[in-house]
Amino acid sequence: MSVERKQILIADDEPNLRRVLAAQLQRDGYEVHAVADGEEALRALEEHHIDLVISDLRMPKVDGMQLLKHVAEHHADVPVIMITAHGTVDTAVEALKLGAYDFVTKPFDKTEFRNVVAKASRTRDLSQQDVAPEAGRYRLIGQSPAMLDVYTVIEKVADTPSTVLITGESGTGKELIARALHENSSRRDKPFIRVNCAAIPRDLIESELFGYEKGAFTGAVTSKPGRFELAHEGTLFLDEIGEIPVNMQVKLLRALQEQEFERVGGIKTIGVDVRLVAATNRDLGRDIADGRFREDLYYRLNVVHLHLPPLREREEDVPLLVEHFLRTFNARLKKQVGGVAPEAMDKLLAYPWRGNIRELENVIERCLLFCEDDRIGVGDLPPEVRRESEPPPARASRPEELDDASEGDAGALEEHGTGLKEAVKEATMRLERELIERALRQTGGNVTHTARLLKISRKSLQTKMKELGLREG
Repeated sequence: MSVERKQILIADDEPNLRRVLAAQLQRDGYEVHAVADGEEALRALEEHHIDLVISDLRMPKVDGMQLLKHVAEHHADVPVIMITAHGTVDTAVEALKLGAYDFVTKPFDKTEFRNVVAKASRTRDLSQQDVAPEAGRYRLIGQSPAMLDVYTVIEKVADTPSTVLITGESGTGKELIARALHENSSRRDKPFIRVNCAAIPRDLIESELFGYEKGAFTGAVTSKPGRFELAHEGTLFLDEIGEIPVNMQVKLLRALQEQEFERVGGIKTIGVDVRLVAATNRDLGRDIADGRFREDLYYRLNVVHLHLPPLREREEDVPLLVEHFLRTFNARLKKQVGGVAPEAMDKLLAYPWRGNIRELENVIERCLLFCEDDRIGVGDLPPEVRRESEPPPARASRPEELDDASEGDAGALEEHGTGLKEAVKEATMRLERELIERALRQTGGNVTHTARLLKISRKSLQTKMKELGLREG
């Protein structure tokens, strides 16, 4: 199936603003669902695979703050952008502290709005690469020696002001470590502000971190606090800190050392009390040697170094993670798959998990979605997991044997009157039909829920069903 457009939900009780925003976002390539109040927004969240929410603060029935709290609780990986009038900026700042991704102030600049939407969209893509299961000790699952060492470090440094640098591949759970440090400190009731530095355009990093004053640049129609201000008395988590440009690293170093800064376009020095946690999947030592990262900033960040091992280095944790995901997806998909067959578990243990915990989570969800027995078997695993641990096929001993094999395959295609492109197209259609039919059976024929399971829009699913001759209902 083709790659689907990202779906954005707009909740605002002003019809004209809904139309303008929807038209702009559709031109930018998004699929838009626009509703008039928070109650309709809650329904839309259940019916569609929403990637981003844009909500007004003031709405009838269910207001923006209530909607924000619902999204934070039930759709934690979906960013929320708040729309506010001039008089409610303080409320918008409070929304940021409660988990909103950002806010825009009416009347807002079109370029600023598009930048915020694009940034939030990129942030969700990146955050999905680095999320571990929300269960177990510190919401991490694992009893391997490497993970026990991680728990020990958290226990020792959580309730200190010391800066922590977390390293590890994408998908190992770096953000969960940052949250564990915050939640087990005396700052737990203060803000936890996360910034994904890789998602922010290089020329906007300074205003993102330190805020800006009205008129500081084109589109700055009002003053806006930066992430350092929002994290006052709490924790600031700078994810992918290796992506910050060198010229900005000097200003960041000064802010960390002095605990003060000036907004872009401002002259007033603002003092803050912020505990910093940084994370990266880059080799900062190599970046220093290549001139891409300042050595003095590195030593300022690397007071406590905590390295998260990749999943392939803690094989004994795979069964624990699989068990957790089975419970999670059995409940979510209304399935009753009791476990994993020994042969299938052997395959899971042998697979290198280049995407770490996120990849394992996706594989188990896919297995449960299509598993028709009481436990997952080898046949339910994706082809790449089945193949990874299998020995490579025996090579032909003589070149002529390869020629014979190639001629045989070509002959088979000729016998059926099918070229390579047609054969691939037919195989793709068979696979799509099988996936859709299984998902329809799983949801009792509910097209909306089927689209959510397959992570495509309802309209795209209906179009694909029509192409494949599958009747809706």
